[in-house]
Amino acid sequence: MPNDACLVCTACRQTFPLDQPRWKCDCGGLLDIRFAPAFGPSDVQGQKPTMWRYRQAIPLADGADIVSFDEGFTPLLEVDFGGKTALIKQDHLFPSGSYKDRGASVIISQARAMGVKAVVEDSSGNAGCAIAAYCARARIACSIFVPADTAAAKLAQIQHYGSSLHRIPGSREDTASAVLTAAQTTYYASHSWNPFFFHGTKTFAYEVCEQLGWKAPDAVILPVGNGTLLLGVAIGFDELLQAGIVSRIPRLIAVQAKNCAPLAEAFRGGLNDPAELPTQPTLGEGIAIARPVRGRQILQAVRRSGGAFLTVGEEEIVQSLRQMCSMGHYIEPTSAATTAGLAQYLRQCGGGEVVVSTFTGHGLKTTEKMLKLL
Repeated sequence: MPNDACLVCTACRQTFPLDQPRWKCDCGGLLDIRFAPAFGPSDVQGQKPTMWRYRQAIPLADGADIVSFDEGFTPLLEVDFGGKTALIKQDHLFPSGSYKDRGASVIISQARAMGVKAVVEDSSGNAGCAIAAYCARARIACSIFVPADTAAAKLAQIQHYGSSLHRIPGSREDTASAVLTAAQTTYYASHSWNPFFFHGTKTFAYEVCEQLGWKAPDAVILPVGNGTLLLGVAIGFDELLQAGIVSRIPRLIAVQAKNCAPLAEAFRGGLNDPAELPTQPTLGEGIAIARPVRGRQILQAVRRSGGAFLTVGEEEIVQSLRQMCSMGHYIEPTSAATTAGLAQYLRQCGGGEVVVSTFTGHGLKTTEKMLKLL
């Protein structure tokens, strides 16, 4: 890893060593990781087909003990959407059932390298499951804060991993507020605040690039709540561009539910920060984030790529879920919000584009909702 790699505050530009167990700046600002990987396609030769084949592109100290289930390098499957096709990453096949394992593997590897003994995290479900799973693997104590109405299957999963569960009444934002008290004294393994998470989700970009013969697709359609996958993908393709591995970055198309779309509204209005909007419940619980802490960065990433925001209604989510299931893809409703946005994009785009998207979470994680939809 380069000697000049460090944590850097996005607000005041203060820097900190990577091995300092902090998740925000003293000024309260968000932290990013300043890191220029020395990576080339030849580095993956002979490596196992996991996301850790890109070890040279991940900002962990040399010799760090990686916490892994051999996750990653998920299949890139061609799926038909009414006569047009897209390539879908099967990230619902990860060990804990969602793409969040990408970030969890990196963030918990870093936590173990720093000697962290306990972590806290807040989540609408999938990130909590992922952090709990990797903490179990690493033998790190874990406390997960979730909204009280989180899917029961995800709550069971978190508890079976051995994590402490804290169900918080109220909104997703109430849960985020509750965890901050615990984070004052315990390492915050946050999928939105902690920048190591994005250097796990960026492996999505590296995998897609390799699976396409070290080329970038024309567009990548991704769900956006806290933007953990989209921001990681933006970092990944930026690194691949800087390394000269690709000649351009793809358009990033962000999908939000109409019932909770603060970033889509901000994008349309030319705003730099998430719009303050009244929200309503949505089947896409995983992207129901009214005040994403990295909203400004998400908007910047989409604009820089020449991308756009799409919104999908509840009936579109249901229809897309049923369509995907009828084709043998058992995905959760939040994942169906993404495929509904993907179908919308394919109807609008011209022919010949290489379009990539993802199944973000497995349907078995939301059995109660799936039964109700029958």
